[in-house]
This record gives sequence, C-alpha cells and structure tokens, in this order.
Amino acid sequence: MSIEQRENLDAVLRQSAFPVDSDVSEQRRLLRELTSAQSLPADVTVTAAALGTVPVAEITVAGTEPRHVVLYFHGGVYVLGDAFQAAGLAAQVGRRTRAKVISVDYRLAPEHPYPAAVHDALAAYAALLYEGAAPSDIAFAGESAGGGLAIATLVNAREHGLPLPAAAFVMSPYADLTLAGTTMETKRAADPLLSRENLQARVTDYTSGQDAAVGLISPVFADLSGLPPLIIQAGSHEVLLDDAIRLARRAATADVEVTLDITPGVPHVFQAYYPILDEAAAALDRAGQLLSAHLASAERVAA
Repeated sequence: MSIEQRENLDAVLRQSAFPVDSDVSEQRRLLRELTSAQSLPADVTVTAAALGTVPVAEITVAGTEPRHVVLYFHGGVYVLGDAFQAAGLAAQVGRRTRAKVISVDYRLAPEHPYPAAVHDALAAYAALLYEGAAPSDIAFAGESAGGGLAIATLVNAREHGLPLPAAAFVMSPYADLTLAGTTMETKRAADPLLSRENLQARVTDYTSGQDAAVGLISPVFADLSGLPPLIIQAGSHEVLLDDAIRLARRAATADVEVTLDITPGVPHVFQAYYPILDEAAAALDRAGQLLSAHLASAERVAA
C-alpha cells in the first residue's frame, strides 16, 4: 500500500474540508458541486424509484444478474447528501456482491429531524419485504451517518417484529451523536475532515431536543442482541474511530457475529477514494467477500 497515496489524499481533503462555520445550505451546495464532478463508471445505471412512499435510487451494474439486494443508506450527518450522490460508493458495494443496490433517499434535518430518517429507513425495508424480497437475499450497507442508520434500522426492524436481513456492512459508522468517543480528541489532528466542532453544529439539527443517547439516534447505546452479522470498517485517522470500536464491542457482547476491520493511516469513509487509494479498493474487496458469504449462508439456511 502506498504511503504517498495516503499523504496526497490527506492533503486534498484538508484543502476541501467544509468550513466549520458554514451553514447547512452552504454545505449542501458544496457537496453537490463535489459529487457532480465525479462521473460514474459507464456500466453503472442509476434510476429514480420508490419503496412504498420512500424515494430511492436503484443502482445496477451491467453484466450482473443479481439475486441479492443491498439496501444502502448514505452519509452526511443526517443533514447532507442524497440517494443519488451516494451512487458511486454504493455501486462499488453492489459490484463486489453482484447485487442490485437500492439507495434510500430518507428525509434530512433540520427540515425533518429525528425520527424522520429512522421512519423512512424502516418503511423502505418493510416495503422491500412486502414487494417479495426474501430477508436472506437482503443486506444493509451505509457510510458515516448512513452506517449508524443501518444499525438503527436493524434494531428498529427487530423491535417491530420484522425478519432481519442476512448481514450489514457499515463504513466509518457515525454511531454516537453524544460525541463521547475518546478519539474525538486523540485523532483530532489526524482527521482531515471531521472534528467535534463541525459534528456538534449538526447534532442539534437532527436531535431537535431529543436525547442524543437514544438507541435509535446513537446505536452504540442500543441493545444489539439478535442482529445479523455485522461488518464494520473504519480508518485509524478519523475522530469517529471509537464509534466503530465501541459498536463492534457492543455487538460482540450481545453475541452478534462481528468483523471489525481497521485500516491504518486512512480517513473517514476512505472507501470512497477507491480510484486513488489502494487501501480503499482492498477494503471494499474484503467487505464484498464477507457480505457475499453471509448472503450465501443465509440463503442456504432459508432454503
């Protein structure tokens, strides 16, 4: 793996990081500019659709005949991004699992604070099941806030008595909106993107007076018992590293099968930089193999 690649990426991210004092509308504009400059591979198709009442983006890779579905939750601290902006990274997950990806366009804060995103995520999953998808053919995936939302949706689905999917893959999960992780401080200098300050500015947009330690807001505090296998990836150069570690520990303590995969020297959601970072492609390959194995195993059990 290339030290030069990591150093170049760090420099680029430090130059492009959002100003801490910028408001939501400005951050949304900057993110749109950033994602619009990134083209999708020619063999990837993205189509607007819906699961029940929830808008989604259906992402398919040409040449595959997917039997499996990845229900994907985008990042953006619950206030930024959309289902289409996540298509580049989501398609890489689909490519490696030979699955169709359905990216959920859940409502965003501050216009729609908690529990809007949680409700939309569960409604999308319930609609997918209602349309005939077998739980054993479904996996969840997500990055950052979407990773936290994926875990919260597993917990929420369990509480509502819905059958759970085969597995979940989360990248740099934002799983503690109380911002209590020790790496908020110990990784402060190493993280080129995030800090306690720029996260805190958006927490209240989402929680809107609710306790940030509620399990469906911060799944690091939730009861994770009975969940399907989890694949958790993070980089060592991110303030949210401790979210991933504590989430994995919480899952393991609850007898959930969990794989914690930490890549040294890389930033938050480093997988998104797969075109320029060897570690990103390698991590996606590892996750794809595990996710495919869990889907195949669940399929055998269901049969």
